[in-house]
Amino acid sequence: MDLIHDFIGSALELSNAEFVFLCFVSFLTSAISASFGLGGGAMLVTIMASLLNPIAIIPVHAVVQVSSNFFRTLMMWRYIKFTFMLPFVIGSLIGVLIGGTVVFALPSYLLQGTIGLFILYTLWGPATKALDISSKTFIGVGMVSSFATMFVGGTGPLVAPFVRAVTEERRMTVSTHAAFMSFQHGVKILVFGILGFVFTPYIPLITGMIILGILGTWLGKNILTLMPERVFRIAFNSVLTLLALRLIYEAFRRVLGS
Repeated sequence: MDLIHDFIGSALELSNAEFVFLCFVSFLTSAISASFGLGGGAMLVTIMASLLNPIAIIPVHAVVQVSSNFFRTLMMWRYIKFTFMLPFVIGSLIGVLIGGTVVFALPSYLLQGTIGLFILYTLWGPATKALDISSKTFIGVGMVSSFATMFVGGTGPLVAPFVRAVTEERRMTVSTHAAFMSFQHGVKILVFGILGFVFTPYIPLITGMIILGILGTWLGKNILTLMPERVFRIAFNSVLTLLALRLIYEAFRRVLGS
């Protein structure tokens, strides 16, 4: 018990209760992402923002998310649709590199509002069904989402409508989205390291959140397997819409509060 207490106590800024709470949240949000394909990452970064040093939120969130998405990818690898993986990777590399050069200069609320409006248009706009998905589309999606993820953390909802458009089945949607986001978060971690962020003080917290996140991913994957396709599609669109509205709300709240 003393060893566990010392391990938890070594995490910067957090009480024991806050440490355990964030680990539990990692479990819950990983289960949500594995069940519905998205939602957990955005929920997690919102909760982390209330407890962690602002400088640490996005880098630590990236490490936890790359683990959660990677294990979801491993558990469901046979369903992944690799057709647009390379274009997305190319776009992500460009977007993260550009984002890394201006990460401290651009207001995050501007991106939050823009992403939220774009998601709503993609889901419910008149041109949605006529959207022409190609390799160029995914290069653009990779660039924009990777650029934005340097500022707002959870940009999975921005990628999700395009993944949904090119996948025919719920497990294919979830696994393909997880594979895309695994790469994007991984590159983001590398860039934050190059920029000088020190991850070492947060290793105890990251370790705890990763372990609970893996358990949550396993639970969510089993829920997804049992979920009817129609229920998944309704839940997917509903969660995505709520996340978009939350981004718009946060953007307005920050503008009005500044």
